[in-house]
Amino acid sequence: MTPTATTEDLHGQIAVVTGAGSGIGRAIALELAKAGADIVIHTGSQHEAAQEVASAVRELGRQALTVVADLTQPESQEELVEQAWSWQKGVDAWLNMAGVDVLTGENSKLSFEAKLQKLWNVDVMATVRLSRLVGTRMQQRLVAPGTQCIVNMGWDQAHYGMAGESGEIFTTIKGSVMAFTRSLAKSLAPKIRVNCLAPGWIRTAWGEQASEYWQSRAKEECLLERWGTPEDVAHVARFLVSPAAAFVTGQILEVNGGFRSGADR
Repeated sequence: MTPTATTEDLHGQIAVVTGAGSGIGRAIALELAKAGADIVIHTGSQHEAAQEVASAVRELGRQALTVVADLTQPESQEELVEQAWSWQKGVDAWLNMAGVDVLTGENSKLSFEAKLQKLWNVDVMATVRLSRLVGTRMQQRLVAPGTQCIVNMGWDQAHYGMAGESGEIFTTIKGSVMAFTRSLAKSLAPKIRVNCLAPGWIRTAWGEQASEYWQSRAKEECLLERWGTPEDVAHVARFLVSPAAAFVTGQILEVNGGFRSGADR
């Protein structure tokens, strides 16, 4: 029988969302809870925000566990996996959504090399290491092939290239995550599905304060002529985790309203 998605298509599932204190991670945690999943909410430093997300998950009738972990440290990565695994009955879906913000706040003042290193440590190395740790444990579980999954975070313009310092940084970082995702999907097949989200212009913290130039550019480069929202990405994440995506692995799914390059204008 072909699996079908329902409003409770994740009932009884355990999902871990890293970087779930705000932005896309927060939206995904809440969306998966609405679909019936119990959620492990990871945060690196947004303790109060993570507790607020946990409260929102519980208001939806689901269980929540908050874990604080510094993803730049291998021992903290291992502790996160251990806490998530021992909470209930293992983990069904692991979503690596944590990332470093180098566009706002103090990090925006760092040098090119310093920004690249911070992003490399969390967005790439933590994603790689957590995925491998989680993948090993998932392989050992006695569950049906394809019912467990890992979802990573890429960027749509890593496919196309983007001029400027930020473009050079993020294509390097997210392109690495996307390439890793394709390879890990092959390594963990057929038991575990591995996919990657590739959002476009999403109105998170940076988008809220972006200049008029970037506000206009975000809309001009989208066929639907608007900013995306964290909820737009969360809906696709829910699909990738659900039984409806049982035959989807090794894919990079762009969530960008249709990318329109300069040549298309």
